Amino acid sequence: MAMTPRERVRRTLRFEGVDRPARDVWTLPAAFFGREEELQALLAQYPPDFGPSGYRDPAGESPLFTPGEWTDHWGSRWVNIQAGMIGEVKYPAIDTWRKLDHWKPPYHLLGVGFEDVNRTCAASDRFVHLGNPRPWERYQFLRGSENAYMDLAWGVPEAFRLLEMIHGYYLQHLQHVVRTDVDAVSFMDDWGSKHALLISPAMWVEYFKPLYKDYCELAHAHDKFVFMHSDGYILDIYEHLIEIGVDAINSQLFTMPIEEIGRRIKGRITFWGEMDRQHILPFGTPEDVRAGVERVKRALWDDRGGVIGQAEFNKGYPLDNIRAFFEAWWGEPEV
Repeated sequence: MAMTPRERVRRTLRFEGVDRPARDVWTLPAAFFGREEELQALLAQYPPDFGPSGYRDPAGESPLFTPGEWTDHWGSRWVNIQAGMIGEVKYPAIDTWRKLDHWKPPYHLLGVGFEDVNRTCAASDRFVHLGNPRPWERYQFLRGSENAYMDLAWGVPEAFRLLEMIHGYYLQHLQHVVRTDVDAVSFMDDWGSKHALLISPAMWVEYFKPLYKDYCELAHAHDKFVFMHSDGYILDIYEHLIEIGVDAINSQLFTMPIEEIGRRIKGRITFWGEMDRQHILPFGTPEDVRAGVERVKRALWDDRGGVIGQAEFNKGYPLDNIRAFFEAWWGEPEV
């Protein structure tokens, strides 16, 4: 019996059995350059199981994909040199600790932009997640990456003060999220390099695990699922994420030993993708893409669920590879 997209994702997260793998794809604006009609047609053949939240971000994310410079609502200045791609912070708001006494989070944004969320959820049968706290990345945006790592290494008191301010802001934001009709709360932070965590596992547990635990407890107290994204090699924190209650993790599986992940973790958390976007999708063949999907299926999937077919498409990815990704997971187009 066919399921609604929302039901399919929910059953996947609960390991209750599904009619087919749930589907979620992310497409950066640059992926459409020079081939918008062809890519849109392909995406339309495989409708997503995830839908928009209706949340109107008062911070405005559109400048991220536009060449030039802009200052975010936290006071950091970004530079972008390529249309359709995400820029970087070049002038952090708190580059010296002298500025901390005169800085505060953008509290004026709290509670803004939620007017259409419940209406959007009610009008759709797709699964919706919302939230996106990113305490570690926000800390880096505010201090600059080099300063951020030195702060943690030295354990300076200002670091704890700033992190507490960031975390407090995000908890207040999530208080508004959990009162809506969305299905899940989501948050993110990129924690891995190519081969290891960016900081020691012990430091991660001490500084950041309690923050994410707060997000999970708040979400579950309001009957919401919890989704997290983190790039890089994060095998060392999977067990901690399971312990604090993360329901679905989006991570770069192909930077890690997928088969070992399957042996240790399968059936205990849902893997929200992904397909290798560093090598296979941009530079491989359709056969490589199909083999990659099959590798994930063998290691992590069973008929109960536990995996969401997910990928991110970027500038220049061959259409044949994108098509192969869809076909390997779901066969012939549904539409």
